[in-house]
Amino acid sequence: MADKVSQTQVNPKPNQEEEKVHVFEAWCKRCDICIAFCPTKALTADKDGYPVLTYPEKCTQCGMCELRCPDFAIAVRPRKKKASSKG
Repeated sequence: MADKVSQTQVNPKPNQEEEKVHVFEAWCKRCDICIAFCPTKALTADKDGYPVLTYPEKCTQCGMCELRCPDFAIAVRPRKKKASSKG
């Protein structure tokens, strides 16, 4: 049974860039704190008031939105480390 579970885990967006910021809407109370603390203004509110990463190219994955969220409703994917080019 455990083998079936591990085999069914599939990347839901294989052709898109991996998600930098994820909002757990069930936990989000739409307080806009994450939007207010975003230093690059990459987050905005959607029509229902939930935070959305509208400008992913601006997101530096600094984690300020995640740190300031009082309900733990937002998660930031850690930045990928660049390969060292030491010669």
